[in-house]
Amino acid sequence: MPYIKQEKRKEIINEDLVRLQACDCAGDIQYVIALMIKSYVRRKHLNYQTCNDIMGALVGAQQEFYRRVVAPYEKEKIEENGDI
Repeated sequence: MPYIKQEKRKEIINEDLVRLQACDCAGDIQYVIALMIKSYVRRKHLNYQTCNDIMGALVGAQQEFYRRVVAPYEKEKIEENGDI
């Protein structure tokens, strides 16, 4: 996961993202991701490199989510309920 500098975070994230709190289901999250991808493709143009960059970013985000959220949750539940 790319841990970007604080200054860059402020450039990327602004008040508009406060609306993300309205996401209530997976479909809402997917819609927001699709909008981000659409914006990125518009700026970078649709070509192999752009598609590859987007797919790599999605895979990396998925892996980071698993590492930081899912795996610790699973470990907690194994400790709580016992292993297989």
